Amino acid sequence: MHPAASVIIFTALSGLGFGLLTFLGLGQPTVTGWSAFAFFFIAFALAVGGLIASTFHLGNPQRAMKAFSQWRTSWLSREGVIAVAALLVMGLYAALLIFADIRIIPLGWLGSALCIAAVFCTSMIYAQLKTVPRWNMPTTPVLFLLYALSGGALLAAQLHIAFFLLIALTLIQVLSWMRGDVSFAVAGHTIETATGLGHLGKVRLLESPHSGENYLTREMVHVIGRKHAVKLRIIAAVCFGLIPIVVLAGFELNHYSVVLIILLHIFGLFISRWLFFAQAEHVVGLYYDKR
Repeated sequence: MHPAASVIIFTALSGLGFGLLTFLGLGQPTVTGWSAFAFFFIAFALAVGGLIASTFHLGNPQRAMKAFSQWRTSWLSREGVIAVAALLVMGLYAALLIFADIRIIPLGWLGSALCIAAVFCTSMIYAQLKTVPRWNMPTTPVLFLLYALSGGALLAAQLHIAFFLLIALTLIQVLSWMRGDVSFAVAGHTIETATGLGHLGKVRLLESPHSGENYLTREMVHVIGRKHAVKLRIIAAVCFGLIPIVVLAGFELNHYSVVLIILLHIFGLFISRWLFFAQAEHVVGLYYDKR
């Protein structure tokens, strides 16, 4: 599928922001006053900035409010409702902590739970799509949560927790890539099943359904060479996982090295998230003899 910049920024930054808010709601790190203000400012900037970026991908931005009304059936609506609830609860928790030095522990726990739920809802927008087998796997929500929590742990300076989360993230991401490469074949999607003409025998494309480019070919049919994909996967895994894991395990850390680890992790996250969209094969591609 076409890797739209707005969706990549939205899923990456909002995940980091909600991940950091999760740890802040659990009291990690234990900060008050202006230190707390700095942590919460970064978290809200990432979360809100990511959500704002998502609006640039709407076909009719003026109807964005309608996205909140379908929460009974739509994961997109659930994400919007829960994300707003999480920001409101964490905003109240942050205000009391920063300006009144009052830490309401149950309120923080509730906010953390809502932040995790918001990330899960984001992941389910993609994981529910049977038309995109590479997304329609149990590893998709696990990956979204691990990226959010590992990035949040790094931003919250919870390095011991981040170390184990990064190991889990790297292993699950590699497994997801491996399973994703065969997911389309395992799902059994073919031009015969797509057209419903399999009972007649072998189906082949006589000519393209459209003489020129259209919305489907722009958004749903995007092909990236396997050779380039492998290189990008290696770069992503090294940056978001391997280097941070090695540095956290065997080096003396200071503020500069932690900042470098965070930047490398975010760089790897963006590459991985670009691949998440760029390598997704939609069933509609069969109509154009592409996947």
